[in-house]
Amino acid sequence: MAAVFLVTLYEYSPLFYITVVFVCFLVTSGLVLGWFGLGVPVILRNSEETESSTRVLKKRMRQVKNPFGLEISHPATASVTKGIALTPDCLEDCVLTCYWGCNVQKLHEALQKHVYCFRINTPQTLEDALYDEYLYRQQHFIKKNDKEEKYCQLPEDAQVVDFGPVPRTRYPLVALLTLADEEDREIYDIISMVAVIHIPDESYRLSCRILYQYLLLAQGQYHDLKQLFMSANSTAPSSCTASPDERSTDRSLLEKAGLAEDEPELHEENSKDCVVCQNGTVNWVLLPCRHTCLCDGCIKYFQQCPMCRQFVQESFPLCSKKEQDEDESTQI
Repeated sequence: MAAVFLVTLYEYSPLFYITVVFVCFLVTSGLVLGWFGLGVPVILRNSEETESSTRVLKKRMRQVKNPFGLEISHPATASVTKGIALTPDCLEDCVLTCYWGCNVQKLHEALQKHVYCFRINTPQTLEDALYDEYLYRQQHFIKKNDKEEKYCQLPEDAQVVDFGPVPRTRYPLVALLTLADEEDREIYDIISMVAVIHIPDESYRLSCRILYQYLLLAQGQYHDLKQLFMSANSTAPSSCTASPDERSTDRSLLEKAGLAEDEPELHEENSKDCVVCQNGTVNWVLLPCRHTCLCDGCIKYFQQCPMCRQFVQESFPLCSKKEQDEDESTQI
């Protein structure tokens, strides 16, 4: 019957071709509706009027108070032979312990021991984890909210002028901040901070800087602090105020030591406004590129970072809507 129907339909050629076109239309319409649903396909939408079809995951954040702060005072004058000045800024009484020539492998093993074995909440526990694999140790007691500079230097009889060619087996300086009072360790989630500091010497003249900062939690985790890339009219860090030749030299030295990250170029602007609408306040951090460039209104339209075009896997706000409203009311 079907063959007879097709032969009869073929004899009336216009009806045959009309039927074929109609069937193709139905199949195409079914595929389009099955793929996009009843809504208009994204490719046909006006991006200025509608949101992105695939919403970027919002990273769940948990607010934690960090009692530790540490900065390098006068990084341009720091060296292995002359020493280094550190400025702590702590919310509670703390102990600053500096380890010169700390073994790289032992330090990272100690961080793993914090996760799986015991908590590094005192200088003694870190030294037990390091198996005394360091050259010299200095310690300072830091009073609450005391911002006085603490000077750290190798003794003259140590006769250390450099730590050898790269890749090195020892970090020049590792600074440990721990809470002095045992009761404070029960209050704060963050119980220690480890800062790995590079100090220039005769064989490796990269400018003085903090290479890594690790926050150690009481629950047995540790987090590596990462820099955020954002345009702001605030005072730039010392590394950004260096000349282009110095920055390129530092970058090549970092790459040679295996310490350079794939950092995107910083977008130079003179305001904290959103790079898209130039109106809203920048509030959202995009991961994994760590660009902080979008406001609350523009974040929902982008699946790729507008600065580097990297796909956004997650994002999180710097402050909530409630905090923003409170800040605005305070300014008013």
